[in-house]
Amino acid sequence: MTNDANENKLSAARAAIEELPDEGVIGLGSGSTVRLFVIEVAKLVKAGRKLVGVPTSEGTRTQALSLGIPLLPDQGPWDIAVCVDGADEIDDRKDLIKGGGAAHTREKIVNYAARRNVIIVDESKLSSRLGEKWPVPTEVLPFGQGATARRLEAFGRTVLREKEGAIVRTDAGNLLYDVHTGPIDDAHALEAAMKSIPGVVEVGLFVGRADVVIVAGKDGVRRV
Repeated sequence: MTNDANENKLSAARAAIEELPDEGVIGLGSGSTVRLFVIEVAKLVKAGRKLVGVPTSEGTRTQALSLGIPLLPDQGPWDIAVCVDGADEIDDRKDLIKGGGAAHTREKIVNYAARRNVIIVDESKLSSRLGEKWPVPTEVLPFGQGATARRLEAFGRTVLREKEGAIVRTDAGNLLYDVHTGPIDDAHALEAAMKSIPGVVEVGLFVGRADVVIVAGKDGVRRV
């Protein structure tokens, strides 16, 4: 990753701090940009700001605890004022693809529990239509995975996610298939169709789930 990309991520993370309440519960997303945001939140907590987090992944949980951010239990329900999360791709309608970090199911649960959702990205994540740059991450139960994957093939080339020769599993122990749909005309309809397949736990399409999008790039930070 270039220094410019890192600087853009940091700029977006710092801009998101302005969206937080003076005190209360906040959702802590996952991914490289959010890791920088969590560091900034920890500075506020250390300075006396009464913020409590709900992490969307075990990675975020570990980081937040190591930095002294208090967290609520997993089971919920939570009264989340703001959730700050990243995205792998965002289109002109501000719909999202998430799940590059294998956390999109928990991210979606926290997203829906929050009264307001702030998405932080660098400008490399922008596209005209979802699917131009990213496949759709799909969490699948191990039982019957072959049958589930075969049905997912109706939407595009479907690839079991592996890393360094090992199968990637979510925090819940499930599998991930990346569905290469190509540019998506109707993300809402695709989400519904994919989720109707038995064995699919959740798909990485977030349609209409961003209240504010913070984009950092060579021309600075802008809010949408």
